[in-house]
Amino acid sequence: MEIQDNGAGITPVRIGLKSRFRFKCHKGVSCFTRCCRGITITLTPYDIILLKKRLGLSSDAFLALYTQAQLLEKTDLPVVTLKALEDDEKSCPFVRENGCLVYQDRPTTCRYYPLGVASLVHREGADDEGFFFFVHEPHCRGFEEDQGWTVEAWRRDQGVDVHDAINAEWTDLVVRKRSFPPNIRLTEKAKALFFMASYNMDAFRRFVFESSFLKRYSPAPETVEEIRGDDVALLRFGMRWLKGVLFRGASEEEPDAAPS
Repeated sequence: MEIQDNGAGITPVRIGLKSRFRFKCHKGVSCFTRCCRGITITLTPYDIILLKKRLGLSSDAFLALYTQAQLLEKTDLPVVTLKALEDDEKSCPFVRENGCLVYQDRPTTCRYYPLGVASLVHREGADDEGFFFFVHEPHCRGFEEDQGWTVEAWRRDQGVDVHDAINAEWTDLVVRKRSFPPNIRLTEKAKALFFMASYNMDAFRRFVFESSFLKRYSPAPETVEEIRGDDVALLRFGMRWLKGVLFRGASEEEPDAAPS
């Protein structure tokens, strides 16, 4: 399947890993950095880990300075978006005329462009290869370039395969919550725990090591050592724990589930 420029604005067309398209972004295209303005960028947990490390900030400081939180529609779960500059174009705070200041650690959404993701499941070996779609914005000239890709090759080249693998347990949790009946709501405590374990690794680490958490749940000693200094390991540990918190049955109970 070759995806063609139809000039019709943003058009979702379901495509798979083997679908083909032409695209290349570089400083020579007239629209360079236009896609970094007037947009909403939702940050994944791994995005925040990379960006706060890149900027030399704590999780608390990064979240306060660069993000805003809101509830994800249909899930009742908090998500974090990048706070745009207060300029006429609502630009990304990291974009400059000559490119992105944090390009090597840019968010997953930016890496995917000009593709979008409609399904959140990216587990290795999953039956569903994913629901991707082609984003064509009228201002973008990258589609006029000769560089050809498959979706699979683009994901690998842009590093989103790594991002998706690290975020897999988080995205799976979000998808599971989306399947809940509308009348089942999370407590405010459960939402706060989800936010902390997903986005604020420093606060979650304090919660694990400075409260009665380890005594209550007794994770393996090797796990304790791994999560002590590794944010990615702590994220995965937290997602396993959250599955118990959010899916034990009655959402109005106090969260009290041990990590697997």
